[in-house]
Amino acid sequence: MLEQHYLTTLFEPKSVAVIGASDRENAVGNIIFKNILGSGYKGRLYAINPKHETVQGQQAYKSIEEIGARVEMAVIATRPQTVPQIIEQCGRSGVRNVIIITAGFSESGHIGAALERKTLEIARSYNVRILGPNCLGIIRPDIGLNATFAKMTANGGNLALVSQSGAMCSAVLDWAKSNQVGFSSVISLGMTADVDFGEILDYLIYDNRTHYILMYVEGIRNARRFMSALRSAARIKPIILLKAGRHEAGAMATATHSGMAAVSDTVFDAAVRRAGVVRVQNVGQLFYAAKALASKFRPLGNRLAIITNGGGPGAMAADRAGDLGIPLAQLSQETMAALNKTLPTNWSHSNPIDIAGDATPERYRDAILTVTQDPGVDSTLVMLSPQAMTEPMEVAKAIVEVADKANRSIICCWMGEEQVSAARRFLEDSGIPAFRMPETAIELFHHISKYYRNQKLLLQTPEPTRQHGRPEAEGAKMLIEALLAERRKVLSEMESKAILRAFKVPVAQTMVARTATEALLLAEQIGFPIAMKVDSPDLPHKSDAGGVRLNIMNAPAVRNAYHDIIDTVQKRHPHAKINGVSIEPFLSRPNGREVMIGVFRDPIFGPVITFGAGGFDVEIFSDRSVALPPLNEFLAKDLIDSTRASVILDQFHNMPPVDRAALKEVLLCISEMVCELPWIMELDLNPLIVDENGAIAADARIVIDHAGGASGDRYAHMSIYPYPVHLIQEWQMNDGKVVTIRPIRPEDAEMEQEFVKAMSDESRYYRFMDTLRELTQTMLVRFTQIDYDREMALVATMADDEGKETQIGVARYVGNPDGESVEFALAVGDNCQKAGVGRKLMTALIDCARQKGYRAVVGDVLSTNSKMFRLMTSLGFSIHPHPDDTAVKRVVKPLTG
Repeated sequence: MLEQHYLTTLFEPKSVAVIGASDRENAVGNIIFKNILGSGYKGRLYAINPKHETVQGQQAYKSIEEIGARVEMAVIATRPQTVPQIIEQCGRSGVRNVIIITAGFSESGHIGAALERKTLEIARSYNVRILGPNCLGIIRPDIGLNATFAKMTANGGNLALVSQSGAMCSAVLDWAKSNQVGFSSVISLGMTADVDFGEILDYLIYDNRTHYILMYVEGIRNARRFMSALRSAARIKPIILLKAGRHEAGAMATATHSGMAAVSDTVFDAAVRRAGVVRVQNVGQLFYAAKALASKFRPLGNRLAIITNGGGPGAMAADRAGDLGIPLAQLSQETMAALNKTLPTNWSHSNPIDIAGDATPERYRDAILTVTQDPGVDSTLVMLSPQAMTEPMEVAKAIVEVADKANRSIICCWMGEEQVSAARRFLEDSGIPAFRMPETAIELFHHISKYYRNQKLLLQTPEPTRQHGRPEAEGAKMLIEALLAERRKVLSEMESKAILRAFKVPVAQTMVARTATEALLLAEQIGFPIAMKVDSPDLPHKSDAGGVRLNIMNAPAVRNAYHDIIDTVQKRHPHAKINGVSIEPFLSRPNGREVMIGVFRDPIFGPVITFGAGGFDVEIFSDRSVALPPLNEFLAKDLIDSTRASVILDQFHNMPPVDRAALKEVLLCISEMVCELPWIMELDLNPLIVDENGAIAADARIVIDHAGGASGDRYAHMSIYPYPVHLIQEWQMNDGKVVTIRPIRPEDAEMEQEFVKAMSDESRYYRFMDTLRELTQTMLVRFTQIDYDREMALVATMADDEGKETQIGVARYVGNPDGESVEFALAVGDNCQKAGVGRKLMTALIDCARQKGYRAVVGDVLSTNSKMFRLMTSLGFSIHPHPDDTAVKRVVKPLTG
């Protein structure tokens, strides 16, 4: 049964009270009340001011308790010291939603923070939800509500704007007015003391008026909740995000303004990419991206062809593409031959494709049709600069005509204004993005192509580990716990490699010598040539400390190198603790490339995996890409390909390409380590030597800490919850058939749809309380692309002789707003009912909810569904009347006690 979202009365209130409404010109309460009156609000509006009988010609009440009628939402614009008492009055009056416009809370220091805590305590005791404090308010054009102190309002539209900055909301509203952009919602979050990004995104998912979501972010409080909501919303509706604080000065400014810790921009960028979101750099790009997503523009990749009637504009576009790392497509020989037939002899014979200043609409059409057939071209930028013989409108009409025939996306740049503005509008009205300047067009292409690439990242659901419960991994955990018991945090190279070896990372054998004689014995045992390195927890950069000797060929050289290392390091770092000298094989690989794999712990997003150039190059080139774990092969490949270092991994000079599969395997092993060992704070494999025969870590360093593993949730340290393989189980039915019960995956969409289609009309009605015959695309995405941290869906499947799965049942729950209970749904295929499938699914689902710490499982069941009531009663559920619908009963199972 579809119920309204619990924040509906906050964003679609039928009655509003403005506490602090005033007649005083330019007072915040004056502007808010005036805005609501003037925006044509369709609900009831109340003014609260204890000092006046009327406000702006409307009756005024001394307090919200005097109104005597239900108020769904209150806006507070009074001094901060008065807010706790007002919240108490709202709670006693049954008000469940409050917007606190007032500033002066946690962003202002210790006294304000204490006031905020007191306000929240009172609000929670009455189940009052708070938006703010220190926010601009909200605008909902469809109900005529402008509950802000902005000087302008918003036109109606399908864009939702969610911003932490009220000033940014005002700026965007001003920009939108002059660009004829409309909104479904404008929501200013302020300090997010209570209602945050996650809950608002949840609401906007279900808001039919919202097709696209624009976000302005300064900081986040809870990375897991933020990523969970962002990923859930981005699966349903495109999200375009603008974040301030890309550089240190901006980050400090946003931290001061928002009262939140600054977020590493590199890590934040990796997070939103993984969430399937497109990130832009300014307000103009925010709206250009939204308009492009609403058009026919769907780039398949980032290889771009540029068709232009002027060499200069084409060069400008190519330069900007180079700045952004956009590769210009290499035209095939077939394409070149076809263009030679249709274009004049003086065409550029390269990309950008300059078809000359006298280009006719027919020449444009032929060039587009030819280029868009090239398999090496993902999208095409068509440019026009007005020249004496140019026909801007006719060329635009030719492009619209061929756009549907072309199997590649097209974006246009009609440079100029007076001669081309009508043609540019015609292109936009026809669903083809069109811009004035080449740089703007290229930037838009960059953002939108990244959006579709990021959507592929969003679909990935990696497992935390591919070999569950192996003894080696358990041994690694025991070693870490023993080292922490000794109050040690920096592991030796030998200990670090032991941990890595437990997770199947190939490492060079390492042993530590504490005397020159021991070094000789170990060298003979390992075999020459060898490498010798100082072993010290205080020296992460051994080479800089003078503590590395390579390619040592004989015993006398070992003795000399040992003493030389000890003497040199002691002189340079007299206070460093030296355990000895590590002895290991000297890895001589003539085709080897040195790369680096690292892990660090971000204070907001948790563990982060890095990849880039290794050896000494890592300090010089600063070439690295970052990703949030867990990884799978697709994500590992993306991490590698995102660096400049990836170029040297292919055929390079006289060296053959490296074994990329081996490199990806190391990344997957490191991802498993990060998932299963929450104590890891830092990890460095530098260098990792990779060639055509595989990969091996020459050096390794791991830093651990208690803080990382101090939680009952095995993946609490991660901002993206991995696919929960530990929930997979097999069960044998009475007829001997084997059923697999497992969490659902995105790739199960077709199987889920077929399951619903195969259900009887009665079963579908009992499950959905609706007469639907199949799932809509939105429902299918919502059901199969879930966030395992906030919801769960377990499917029961059977496989045929070829391994193809068929779904026979599904049980799912979603968390309720109270944070303490979940609501379940259950469906079993008609052919498998009365076989125990429903009981097995529900038992597994209840166990999941209990492990997550929920206190109750609840569900709504049609009163006529006697089979469901029998199952629920046998599972310990109690049956209660539904508070709002007599045709439905509510079943409840406590999980405590």
